Amino acid sequence: MSDIFPAEEMRKLQLTGGSTYIVSLPKDWIEKMGLERGSLVSITRLDDLSLRIQPKGAERTDRPKRAIINISDGDAPERLVRRLVSTYLLGYNIIQIKTQQNRIDSRQRFEVKDFTRKKLVGTEILSDLPRELTLQVLLSYAELSVKDALRRMSVIAASMHRDAISTLATDDLHLAREIIAMDDEVDRFSLYIIRLLKAAVSDGLVLKEIGLQSPRECLGYRLITKSVERMADHAVNIAQNSLALTPSTLREEVLNELKTLSEAALGAFEEAVDSLFDRSYPKADLVIQRAEKTREMEAAAIQKIIKNAPLEDVAVLRLVVESILRTAEYGSDIAEMVLNMTITDEIVEA
Repeated sequence: MSDIFPAEEMRKLQLTGGSTYIVSLPKDWIEKMGLERGSLVSITRLDDLSLRIQPKGAERTDRPKRAIINISDGDAPERLVRRLVSTYLLGYNIIQIKTQQNRIDSRQRFEVKDFTRKKLVGTEILSDLPRELTLQVLLSYAELSVKDALRRMSVIAASMHRDAISTLATDDLHLAREIIAMDDEVDRFSLYIIRLLKAAVSDGLVLKEIGLQSPRECLGYRLITKSVERMADHAVNIAQNSLALTPSTLREEVLNELKTLSEAALGAFEEAVDSLFDRSYPKADLVIQRAEKTREMEAAAIQKIIKNAPLEDVAVLRLVVESILRTAEYGSDIAEMVLNMTITDEIVEA
């Protein structure tokens, strides 16, 4: 019996009993599923009005998906990492990197192992042989849902922003570099969430496992994940710019203005994330208004910087202001996605 079924089969609807429509199911599918006369199947109507039929109580099989990446000495390590990322995002559980040469180039080996450790959630190196590296994703879909991963990602990004603002008043180089390193953690969750969303789009059982209600939500969560990732990038920008400043020359008026602006921007971001997890249209609506008010504070902040900051620090401080404001804007972007995802809770279809 072949394991390959036709992508599409045409079947005629038949009317039985005067009120019930029936359609026959392919015999090879019935046998593959281990069904027989009297077996129960569940029918689920999806958002696009298509129907999904599956055996009652069916569970997704966890047979590992394997992929082999063949490489040569001439492949740049960065190119190899890009192929690894694409393979990871496609949902492969076991990824083997092989070469026909005597051994994998040391630079390639280092980049793969370093990237795996820093950026791939739940992934371990199973074997490290001269001609082969084998990676396995050990974390199952159910162990860390999209919402849990996104919540952790958001908390880390908000913490990065707070710490970055605090570096403006100190010469703590260690803290600034720590913030920059924390961006790897945000990227780890971002890649993991994208991996889950890609799987959920094509597999309804995965969709349920990762805590989403419909495939339509996947696009919203993908865009929100990108906004959180970019917000963290701007926290890194603030930390990097703080290294170019001389804290002892910054007056209290400037620092207080930046802190006030930061509190408003970060408040908009965190409220936007709360509106997502609360599925609250009204909360998201208020976030957009708050983000607009934060942007209105820009002129006053710039004037205070020009008036009170050393001339050599003005350009850097303006970049800091822009990164703070972008935090509010990403909060607004998240809120807009929440509005789109929850609008059906606020309207009555006629």
